[in-house]
Amino acid sequence: MAGRGRIRHRRADRAGLKGISESGFESFSRSPPSRGVARQPEDEDVVEDLVEGQTLHPVQQALLDAGFDKTVRLITATAPWRGLRERAARANDMHADLFIAIHHDSVPDHLIETWEYEGQQHQFSDRFSGYAIFISNDNADRKGSLAFGHFLGEQMQARGLYFTPHYTLPLMRHYRHKLLDAEAGVYRYDQLIVLRETRMPAVLLEAGSIVNRREELEVASPERRALVGAAVAAAVEDFCAARARPSAERSVKRPQSPNAAPHRAKPALLAR
Repeated sequence: MAGRGRIRHRRADRAGLKGISESGFESFSRSPPSRGVARQPEDEDVVEDLVEGQTLHPVQQALLDAGFDKTVRLITATAPWRGLRERAARANDMHADLFIAIHHDSVPDHLIETWEYEGQQHQFSDRFSGYAIFISNDNADRKGSLAFGHFLGEQMQARGLYFTPHYTLPLMRHYRHKLLDAEAGVYRYDQLIVLRETRMPAVLLEAGSIVNRREELEVASPERRALVGAAVAAAVEDFCAARARPSAERSVKRPQSPNAAPHRAKPALLAR
């Protein structure tokens, strides 16, 4: 497992936007074996590392362009499972307001096929494509996680992307997940440490299938990475606006003193 880092984002003075004016997300550089991810030959591992890293930058830039301009990266090299708990603990210690994990999907080993290209054997599965979003019911803010997942799915679909339904199928065996939001493509994944142990709304976005030969090329393209970045930034904006509305209503009843300092939301995290 390669090293990972985190980036803090955005400080914005928005009336009533307590603790939700920033975002955080995590991009794994290699697939952890937590969901039966197929083992890839080393050359495909390199491709995966490149795709994961390249996806990170457009998302970060989209958030910066949207005003999430306080950015710091923290690097960790600890392997799972200890490393996953370490990342969740760091997010909690830094009081992040939103945690987003960004990854690229695979399939269980029993669905993997083999093909030969230029004399070498490669593994693939072209059966499924599309994004998937996961939340944990054990997260401290399950409602907030589900709300952000819905906004994210909406924004992905608004850009012509679609979610994969294969996690509901019996052929996934013990890797099946319950579909919580059939409109946005949000699944339940209680056991994932970075979703379960974080104390802020948290989602995992599988941005596409790295073992689907067509989609692997698509997710590596600048155009697709830009779409994902724009979708994440727009979803964070929607989430912030939704969280601000109740506070804004309360502020009408109890106007803030003109001498009071504006609220400065605490930084969120980007992990890689």
